[in-house]
Amino acid sequence: MMDQRISFEFENKVWLYNAENGSWHFITLPESLGKEIKEICGHTSKGWGSIPVDVSVGETQWETSIFPDKKENSYVLPLKASVRKAENISDGNTIHVSITIKF
Repeated sequence: MMDQRISFEFENKVWLYNAENGSWHFITLPESLGKEIKEICGHTSKGWGSIPVDVSVGETQWETSIFPDKKENSYVLPLKASVRKAENISDGNTIHVSITIKF
């Protein structure tokens, strides 16, 4: 059986979450997109409801997961430091993101 892939693109603002052990940068997927992904892929989610994705921001590509965000009724995408540095991204920037889900 071949893997199926589905891709999405969106823009939103990067936000900072301060935790006890450090800070994490995220971008929230638009609610309509989150609902569509949950309908299509929610049954394939992993631990904590995560869904593995391939991501592109600018010239940078990497593999990670999106995680459910009940507050926003969508998913959040973590942005690791190496990506933020390579693409000159900081808190409050609006960025364009492409994600591909393989299921």
